[in-house]
Amino acid sequence: MNVLLLNTYAHGGAGIACRRLQAALPAAGVSADLLTADALGSRWPFYAERLSFLPYERDKSVRFSFSLANFGKNILKHPLVSRADVLHLHWINQGMLSLEMIHRLSETGKPIVWTLHDMWAFTGGCHYSRGCEHFRESCGNCPFLKHPGVRDLSNKVWQRKKRLYPEGIHFVTCSEWLAEIARNSGLLRDFPVTSIPNPIDTDLFAPLPEQKRAAWRAKLGIPSDALVLLFVAMNIAEPRKGFPSLLAALETIKAQNPDLQLNIVVLGKTSPDMIASLPYPAHSLGLINDTAALVEVYGAVDAFAIPSLEDNLPNTVMEALSCGTPVVGFETGGIPEMVGHEQEGWIAAQGDVRQFAAGVVNILGDEDKCKKMSLAARNKVLSHYSNAIVAERYRRLYDTLPGV
Repeated sequence: MNVLLLNTYAHGGAGIACRRLQAALPAAGVSADLLTADALGSRWPFYAERLSFLPYERDKSVRFSFSLANFGKNILKHPLVSRADVLHLHWINQGMLSLEMIHRLSETGKPIVWTLHDMWAFTGGCHYSRGCEHFRESCGNCPFLKHPGVRDLSNKVWQRKKRLYPEGIHFVTCSEWLAEIARNSGLLRDFPVTSIPNPIDTDLFAPLPEQKRAAWRAKLGIPSDALVLLFVAMNIAEPRKGFPSLLAALETIKAQNPDLQLNIVVLGKTSPDMIASLPYPAHSLGLINDTAALVEVYGAVDAFAIPSLEDNLPNTVMEALSCGTPVVGFETGGIPEMVGHEQEGWIAAQGDVRQFAAGVVNILGDEDKCKKMSLAARNKVLSHYSNAIVAERYRRLYDTLPGV
């Protein structure tokens, strides 16, 4: 069986998950190719997509939070499409595939699987709805638009999806949280929806020996008796990643636990002002693309903080757990599926910074508890998210598709 994975980028959360699936599938007897927008050349569909939304956007803060899928690449005659037995879509926005092209791909007779990495497939254009539930019916009155109304742009995009989505497409979500929402959406309630998580190489992402942990900390100048908390986001300023909530939680910890020796490590695009605002010594490492270096970071810290207010099944959480690092997060998206409260970490009520702060102290303030959570974190990944387990689940799904 040959599967073609389609994703706009080779980087980013969906791109990383897609490449990991490509690497995992051969062990289950499935050959997998990956096709991205960059491999297809011209950037004009990307610019056409963004420019077509400009007259409608509420303000520039939502510019990349809403997609129309009016423009995309023509891949019907691409050799990888021709030889594929299954077309497996992932994140295909920003000029990769148009809605029309998805429909035309279905006319080839090849079965289509579509793994959702956000909510876009069943909304009128937003990638995360920010609490809006208009997608449960037909969208409209969209809070992302300059002039919302019953027949606004979101309603038009929703209606196009309703008209162009091919019968027989099988949707996959990375989390049960997203699966439940998709099954109750106006667009996808009549389609099959299966939940299969992203895979991870547990041999690569593994706990770090104590000697290497100590060496890494010494390299950053972190005192040997300090506790280390990690925060990761591609762009720290992205509102849904929750940096203000993290800042508020850390200020609460500082006020209530003045003797706690804490250092913060930050990965991602940020600014000196944001780092300076943290109430503890902070080490900004920027973006790290080298996997070995990334594993060192996860393995050397004591806990991972993810204050995301909107998310699906974050790769960062899986990476931390696989390295034996307990996680503190909000009850956001699929995070509670990955992190059992007081098992692999701590789950706070959505947006409750005091509970979040309590979780950090609960884990870092008890060495025995931290060690137990570290072991549970590693075991959770081995039993649920390893390459072999996830690849086999996808192989079984592919085998059920008509014509395979």
